[in-house]
Amino acid sequence: MKSLYQKMGLLLVLLFSGLSCGKDFLDIPPQDRLTIDNFFETEDQINATTATLYGFPWFNLNDKSIYAIGDLGAGNMFSWDGAYRPFQTFTVQPDNARLNEAWESLFKVVSLSNSIINNLPTRVDPSIDKAVVNRALAEARFMRALAYFYLVRTWGPVPIVEDSEELALNFKVPRNRTEDIYTFILRDLAFVESNAPEFNSGSLKGRVTRAAAQALLAKVYLYQKNYAKAREKAEAVINGGQHDLMPKYDDLFKAKNNYNKSSSSNHETIFAWQWVAVADGWGTQNTNQAYFAPFGQGITEVGDGWGSVMPSMDLLAAYEANDKRKHATVMTPGEKYPELVSKTNPNGYTYPATAPFPSANRANIRKYIVGSPLSGDGPVYFMRNELNTYVLRYADVLLIHAEAIMAGGASTSDAKALASFNAVRRRAGLLEKTSITEEDMLKERRVEFAFEHDYWYDLGRMDRAKATAIIATQHRGTFDFIEKFTPTPKDFLMPIPQAETSANPRLLDEPVAYNFK
Repeated sequence: MKSLYQKMGLLLVLLFSGLSCGKDFLDIPPQDRLTIDNFFETEDQINATTATLYGFPWFNLNDKSIYAIGDLGAGNMFSWDGAYRPFQTFTVQPDNARLNEAWESLFKVVSLSNSIINNLPTRVDPSIDKAVVNRALAEARFMRALAYFYLVRTWGPVPIVEDSEELALNFKVPRNRTEDIYTFILRDLAFVESNAPEFNSGSLKGRVTRAAAQALLAKVYLYQKNYAKAREKAEAVINGGQHDLMPKYDDLFKAKNNYNKSSSSNHETIFAWQWVAVADGWGTQNTNQAYFAPFGQGITEVGDGWGSVMPSMDLLAAYEANDKRKHATVMTPGEKYPELVSKTNPNGYTYPATAPFPSANRANIRKYIVGSPLSGDGPVYFMRNELNTYVLRYADVLLIHAEAIMAGGASTSDAKALASFNAVRRRAGLLEKTSITEEDMLKERRVEFAFEHDYWYDLGRMDRAKATAIIATQHRGTFDFIEKFTPTPKDFLMPIPQAETSANPRLLDEPVAYNFK
């Protein structure tokens, strides 16, 4: 079996295929009309190249893998599916399909980003403004940094790849140390912060900005426990004035409010994966609704909606009374959703108040569901819609800011920390706190970002004993059957896919220091 690394060189063909954000995203022009040497002749060509980085290479990660790792692993979701269930029982094996998809997707992002980083400076037409070139390089380096942030948090040491063409010829390389990967991420993000624009508009709306770099830097520093720098970068975003919370939490999860749409007033999104739904295309769309929508309820009416995953009993118990986020995140008995209109539900959908329920947990997922074509929230086809996937929201920056001020302490009553923390709670309709603890912070992050694949990584950056104790108490079974599992220290990092270690046994060696150039 060929390793992903052996395939990396082939990905270069996709990079220079003239992909853009409409249906031509899927069309590859004849090779005699377009080559690497003449591709970067106009600003439009440069923009078309970087547009590919916002959705297509992330598809296999978003399709199933990211919530298998980030939410099933964390105890936010439950599933009977054989490829999902090992994440909730801590029995993931190297041949797990979801692991392989995540690894392949993230290194695809690295490969396509590298292609821009390594080819654009030497092949761009001299007439192109240097600021345009640096903006494109900033986009690519942001994507590469983000991919490595997922890689290092999921697997720990992995190979640092700066030249994917060279690696395709010599793919038997070792892993690099975790600390070197973080240094690599920070170097990329420093470039992005210096070269990305303050804001984008028109056809570039939704592209990487300086605030996106600062928000990701704040998060990276938080994981490194560099609280002073995390606070500095979070405050840069807060004081920058480009972002704010959406007034209503549930409005975040409507495709009409995708932040890259010209009509959108969504200022909470800092960075998201962006999707295009084409009836006869594949790999550019958001598929989450197909797996999240409860089975047999007529919500999508396009042949999907399988309820493959559902909220865990533990997550359902985590919400405080009157938390507005619950209705927008999970469907529970008797809850009404007038916006989910379909032929089956012409007046909107109401989750059953009594048995039979669509799931074993008497609840289903609401977040990332746009409904049927009649719901009017953008195009909806079988396993296809255009709802963005959140990666960085302003709420995240506010909670990072509060945690950075707490600086690893047991609690804080600092006014600035409370202002940021309570802004998130106010929107949720909850009482403000006069002091916050580590437990408060973790719980707030959990319910704010449920099904946004963050809770597993939050647990992973905690003290191992504390994280293990939290997970060991979680009800990971069904409404009628309690299941509890206790992870071992090794379970907090995933095994490298077997296909990769078979092709490159050096991935099983001890990680080595990276030779920075």
